Amino acid sequence: MPRLLVRKPSPHLADGELTHLERVPVDAALARSQWEAYVDVFRARGWDVVPVPADDAHPDGVFVEDAVVVFDDVAVVCRAGALSRRGEAATVAPVLATLGLPVAEITAPGTLDGGDVLKIGRTAYVGLSARTNTVAVDQLRALLEPRGWSVVAVPVTRVLHLKSAVTALPDGTVIGYPPLVDDPGVFDRFLPVPEEHGTAVVVLDSRTVLMSADAPATAELFRARGLNVVTVPVSEFEKLEGCVTCLSVRVRDLAR
Repeated sequence: MPRLLVRKPSPHLADGELTHLERVPVDAALARSQWEAYVDVFRARGWDVVPVPADDAHPDGVFVEDAVVVFDDVAVVCRAGALSRRGEAATVAPVLATLGLPVAEITAPGTLDGGDVLKIGRTAYVGLSARTNTVAVDQLRALLEPRGWSVVAVPVTRVLHLKSAVTALPDGTVIGYPPLVDDPGVFDRFLPVPEEHGTAVVVLDSRTVLMSADAPATAELFRARGLNVVTVPVSEFEKLEGCVTCLSVRVRDLAR
C-alpha cells in the first residue's frame, strides 16, 4: 500500500519564508481546509496516511517534502537551506522508522531542500537553488550512484525550488511554465504549460495526476493527452511559494 507523510499546517503559516514572492495575507483556516481536502484525495485512493507530528513553531513545516526524500531503499533526511527551517527534520526523522527504510542524512556544509529533487526513472534532477548547494549534490551522488541512480544538477534562479518550476507527467515528460525554467534543454522531453500554477503535478497512478485548481487551461492540456486530472485548491500555500508536491512525501511500495 502506498504511504503518504503529511504534517498539518501551523497556525503561524503566514509567517513562513518567502524568496521570490511578495508577502500577502494568508488565511490559516482556509489553508487547513485546503490541506484536509488535499489529504482526502490520497486517502480516497487507498493511500495510508502517516501523520508527522505537529510542529507549530515552524511555519513552513507543512511543506514536509523539503525535509526528506525517499529513493527506493533509502530515505535521505535533508538539511534545510533556510536557517529557520533547520528544526523541521528532527520531527520527521522518527517517523521514517515506521517505513522500514534505512536513513541517510545530508550533513554540513551541505544544504538540500526536498523540493529541489525531481525523480524520473532512475535519474534524480537536483536544483542548485538558493536552498540547495553543490556540496549536498555531491553527497547525494556518492550515496545514490552505487544504487544505480544518476544525479544531474540543474540551475534554479527564477523560483524557490526546482519543483516550483518543473515536475513530470507519468510518462516522464517534464512540464514547466517557460518563464520560470532556467534551462528546459536539460530534460529529454519538455512540455511547456500555459499557466504558472500548472507546473506542479503529483502522479497518483500511471494515468492520473493531481494538480492545483488554479490552472484550468493546463488541466485541459493534460486531459487532451489522455490523462485523468484531479484538481484541488491550494491558494494559501501558493502564496508562500508552495504547491501540490511539497505538501507530502509519497512512498510507493518502498520504491520512490
